[in-house]
Amino acid sequence: MLRFSFTLSPLAAALCLASMSSQALELQPQVITANPLGSAQLAAPSTVLEGDELLQQQHSSLGETLNKQPGVASTWFGPGASRPVIRGLDGDRIRILRNGVGALDASSLSYDHAVPLDPNSVERIEIVRGPAALLYGGNAIGGVVNTFDNRIPSSPIDGIHGAGELRYGGADTTRSSAGKLEAGDGTFALHLDANSRQFNDLRIPGYAKRSNLRDADDPGRKGRLENSDGRQDGGAIGGSYNWEHGYTGLSYSRYDSNYGSVAEPGVRLDMQQDHYAFTSELRDLAGPFTSLKFDAGYTDYQHREIESGEVHTTFKNKGYEARVEARHQPLGPLEGVIGAHLSRNEFSALGEEAFVPHTNTDSLALFLLEQWQATERLNLSFGSRLEHTRVDPDAKGNATFAAADSTSSFNALSLSSGAVYQLDPVWALAGNLGYTERAPTFYELYADGAHVATGAYEVGDAGLNKEKALSADVALRFDNGTHKGSVGVFYSHFRNYIGLIGSGNLREGHEHDHGDDDHDDDHDHEHGEIPEYLYQGVRARFYGIEAQDRWQLADNQYGQFALELSGDYTRAKNLDSGQPLPRIAPLRLNSGLLWSKDRWQARVDVQHAAAQRRTPENESHTAGYTTLGASVGYRFDIGESQWLAFVRGENLTDQTVRYASSILRDVAPAPGRSVEVGLRTSF
Repeated sequence: MLRFSFTLSPLAAALCLASMSSQALELQPQVITANPLGSAQLAAPSTVLEGDELLQQQHSSLGETLNKQPGVASTWFGPGASRPVIRGLDGDRIRILRNGVGALDASSLSYDHAVPLDPNSVERIEIVRGPAALLYGGNAIGGVVNTFDNRIPSSPIDGIHGAGELRYGGADTTRSSAGKLEAGDGTFALHLDANSRQFNDLRIPGYAKRSNLRDADDPGRKGRLENSDGRQDGGAIGGSYNWEHGYTGLSYSRYDSNYGSVAEPGVRLDMQQDHYAFTSELRDLAGPFTSLKFDAGYTDYQHREIESGEVHTTFKNKGYEARVEARHQPLGPLEGVIGAHLSRNEFSALGEEAFVPHTNTDSLALFLLEQWQATERLNLSFGSRLEHTRVDPDAKGNATFAAADSTSSFNALSLSSGAVYQLDPVWALAGNLGYTERAPTFYELYADGAHVATGAYEVGDAGLNKEKALSADVALRFDNGTHKGSVGVFYSHFRNYIGLIGSGNLREGHEHDHGDDDHDDDHDHEHGEIPEYLYQGVRARFYGIEAQDRWQLADNQYGQFALELSGDYTRAKNLDSGQPLPRIAPLRLNSGLLWSKDRWQARVDVQHAAAQRRTPENESHTAGYTTLGASVGYRFDIGESQWLAFVRGENLTDQTVRYASSILRDVAPAPGRSVEVGLRTSF
């Protein structure tokens, strides 16, 4: 397989780009993920991050980048790994896309597995909360996070333009760079990008472990989170051919990282991902369809878990995903899209912590989205998806998984409806109702072994049924020029929520008999007795509230002032046991005061999280906290290039922050006080 690496130095990424002059490109607006019809009034609750707003929120991982958005929390497993949690749902219930197509990894399998993506290479992030994202499958039951990087330019480029960025500082002393170059002649377009990041062990307030877990004789390291350092490198090359009625293009990207597992001192994760993408769109067609859009991707992913210089476990995931969307001619008042979605992934794990068998998963789906402008004020939408999933395990001689020898097949149906009613020029009411089915994943079906990163012996159930949920949300939106925002509530009832439930038993955490797998017995190590957790289907209920407002305070000789307010609250309960579900974020409130004048901009942020005491019996509580952040930036021009120099401080009062949504909250707090400086250029 073709492979190449990027050796862009931190200075070269930005400064070689800034030395070039060009003609700027005006990009066309993107379509919100949940609605390929492009309606300005989207019924689904959604958030878009781009431009300066994305710059303010960017961190080393996707989960931390999105952590302050309404309804979105973080799984926080140190600076090397963090996935988003939406409305209390995580793992395989959150669909992470790259330009509308999934890129395979192993991040949903375990919290210590990173999403192979550097947010610095992303131009735009869309978050769609709730079941309205069903076009992307049952495993989007909690929502979709779609990132856009323009690696396949979808519109013509004339001349040369680009961007570069340098950052230094933060609680982990990050040294990062990212650069992008795009060129074209109005027909052919070329895209190149590269990024690099190195970071040290994370600075934290006090000790990593809670006081009740510390050994008086050996309390552990103070002021630093042990084994949390690492690096990330990546880049891509892509190109497209554009004509009046469409475009087509290809891209290749590479991601390479090495970081420590903060749950296992001395353990490193060495990760590589190669991703190939193809996309094409045909517009202004004659016949039954007005446009056709094709997207496809092939991914080859692997990561090795290394201890004392020796590889103990290797995880591999490779496969493809393809989808086609066809927008049909209006059928009376209806406008719509029909499509098909095909995917296959081949997952394998080799080594002493291979707690899941080799598994091939195939999926084929058909979907439909229709929209009806019923009146001048009322817009209605309806979506459906029928999906067939086949999960085929293979023990490969591993005696532990000898019983996992039967193929499981599932047919999942999902339906959703939405409405937006414009009450008057200021107020609008939006609502969604959805029924979603999700096929269980291979690890929920066949896991059987010690998972040291989570401190559990995980046991799947090959007899699990589909996960089924009925969900609804209602939001009141407003925009009067001074205030713009929304207040909404959501509710989900799961008939068969597949959770990892503690059995109360202890299991020996020693390694398995690996049969024919390549394995060196000299590197065996005992994990002792660890608690047993079973994948079980239970009845569950999720509900909560989300609110946000941007208030334009003033625009005078002293500058422009605005106040951003947001908050969210989620409650989740196992209805079979009466216990709260684990790892649910508490009530969170965010406020940001923004100021800009001429070339200057600044903001001050305050985030408050309440204590989380609604936890299962076997899970610890988390204390509340209030953090303070601030940033200032200055824009200037050099020739035909535009520059932004900025300073950003976070957790300036050095509070101990333990996320309730993190499985490592008792041993891995969030970053302490940090200051970061950066320089960004575009031309």
